[in-house]
Amino acid sequence: MDLELSESELAFQAEARSWLAANVPAQPLPSLDTPEGFALHQEWEARLAADRWSVVSWPREYHGREASLVEWVVFEEEYYRAGAPGRVSQNGIFLLAPIIFEHGTQEQQDRFLPTMATGERIWAQCWSEPEAGSDLASLKSTARRDDARGGWVLDGQKIWCSRAALAHWGFGLFRSDPEAQKHAGLTYFLFPLDAEGVTVRPIAQLDGEAGFAEVFFDDVFVPDADVLGAPGDGWRVAMSTAGNERGLSLRSPGRFTAAADRLLSLYAERPDPRVADRVVDAWLRAEAYRLYTWGTVTKLKDGGDIGAAGSVNKVWWSELDVALHETALDLLGPDAELESRWLDGYTFALSGPIYAGTNEIQRNIVAERILGLPREPKGAQR
Repeated sequence: MDLELSESELAFQAEARSWLAANVPAQPLPSLDTPEGFALHQEWEARLAADRWSVVSWPREYHGREASLVEWVVFEEEYYRAGAPGRVSQNGIFLLAPIIFEHGTQEQQDRFLPTMATGERIWAQCWSEPEAGSDLASLKSTARRDDARGGWVLDGQKIWCSRAALAHWGFGLFRSDPEAQKHAGLTYFLFPLDAEGVTVRPIAQLDGEAGFAEVFFDDVFVPDADVLGAPGDGWRVAMSTAGNERGLSLRSPGRFTAAADRLLSLYAERPDPRVADRVVDAWLRAEAYRLYTWGTVTKLKDGGDIGAAGSVNKVWWSELDVALHETALDLLGPDAELESRWLDGYTFALSGPIYAGTNEIQRNIVAERILGLPREPKGAQR
């Protein structure tokens, strides 16, 4: 693993650092789960895109810089170090876009990627269902063929759809062949959330803001042009998305190393020997995640892939995020009620071990696919 940056990578880092220093808002933006905050975050995405910083690894024709994987990680580290706003376009650029690049048609790439890069169109992830959370393949929402109109008709319900309360489009799986086996007969659809027959019902989070929504589909027509990948091949397409969500791309190490550095600064302001060991432990775990990520980058550069190791990443960063924020709140004591940044971060961190596939599911994947342990007995899953 090479931790030394080349001259061109150092120049990229310096340019990113300079731009962020000049452009990051002096005051944190309102929550992106409020209408006001959502609009301001869209403006931030547009500002990033104007100077090609919103999707640095994408082709230039789609507002990118064609940055290498190393440069992408460098940018993420600089982004979080600068205290830049959270990405309201996260579902689109980190989860959906890699799939559109891999499975989408040229027409879909040209139609969807530019507005995704600029933040003009924000995407919601519509995967979970009331009876299909981590067991995604058990979903019951259906898609039936409509040859006369050249498309499909969607029915059913999705829940815990992130960003759906304010987003413009969604993506998700539907069962298009009820006779097929569990993981077959699924198709991946893209759909506008204001289409006829779509009902979006916001779900308030612990902080009272609607970061999620349940979405109901009642005879919603989707043309063939908005099917991602081949009909019936949705599971394979979706697994590409899951790998991105659990692995490298969603939770870059910069987010956690920046939080660990803020935790050290907080401890310097409020030294408390009772919490000192936990501060050190959290910082070391963040640094370990950073080094592990650079090891993954090296592996990918050498032609390898992440595979099931994405599940290791997911368990690690989600539990690290909780530990960082719990330690900060304990340092703050009663003042934590007045410190919104750490408190907001804590309430969000609590969801980490649940979304993107619960950590119980991820541990099973690690046990079975990496460690080679026997499969968990049927019926024993929690």
